[in-house]
Amino acid sequence: MYETEHTPKPTPADSHKKSAFVAIVGRPSVGKSTLLNRLCGAKVAIVSPAPQTTRNSIRGVVNRPEGQLVFLDTPGMHISGKKLNQRLLNTAARALDEADLVLYVLDATRPAGMEEQAVVETLSRNPENISRKTVAAINKTDTSNGALASASLKTLLPLLPEDRIFNISALRKEGLDPVLACLFSMAPEGSAFYNDDCYTDQEIDFRIAEIIREKAMNRLRQELPHSIYVDVADMELRGEAPVQTLWIRAFIMTERESQKGMIVGKGGLMIRDIRLAALRSLKRIFDWKIELDLRVKTSHDWRANDAVLRKLL
Repeated sequence: MYETEHTPKPTPADSHKKSAFVAIVGRPSVGKSTLLNRLCGAKVAIVSPAPQTTRNSIRGVVNRPEGQLVFLDTPGMHISGKKLNQRLLNTAARALDEADLVLYVLDATRPAGMEEQAVVETLSRNPENISRKTVAAINKTDTSNGALASASLKTLLPLLPEDRIFNISALRKEGLDPVLACLFSMAPEGSAFYNDDCYTDQEIDFRIAEIIREKAMNRLRQELPHSIYVDVADMELRGEAPVQTLWIRAFIMTERESQKGMIVGKGGLMIRDIRLAALRSLKRIFDWKIELDLRVKTSHDWRANDAVLRKLL
């Protein structure tokens, strides 16, 4: 079940239970979104091989007998002067400042570089972020033993205790329980922020837009995945319970007129493929029948348009 409002809903809780907001941070493509989905046991964040897939701070809720952890999946921290990318960096930094705890995710298959250093510098702005708030998860250890990332951690974050460093594979769901146990042990006592059957608080139209964007990103090539966003223009719930249909009209928005043809595809095959893939995912998320009218429009140079960016981020 999901909540459809962004404001947390306090619920009565045992005074000895734990609750905390946990920011998931790391450079692009380390597997933060896959990890969030595995932790929550449901599809909360979209996943794509393309870097910088996550554009918002996505909330996913984990409920255990110990209490509740609300994870914030943040855009990958990277070095860029582009207006969109600067806003993504601000989103990640804001989530870090607001969180009670930090889950720092590293990629076992890649050496540390300038982007890793940038993440560490952001974390280290407040020494308490390291000594009191941070847990590190070295991901993708199903394909690498993590020794490289572990050595980098000792150099980059010497104040991070070794008992808060874990090897995991989000893809294979390996090593996740010790990470959760550590986070719960560090979380303060407090009431749950959401109902105990909630796994995300995303609005319905946002979830629909993200699913469509995921299916488009996974099928488009070169710069196109980063040149699009999805606008859910209209939704209508039709019929009577228990058999109801959610009708949706959505647009894949791209920067240039010349890109529309690539998204539509020869004979409309690409947009058809995106639509059908999105429908399959949406039907797994929602209880209603789904009808999706999907089209393509142009929003010229939207990544430099403050009005569009304010709407999206």
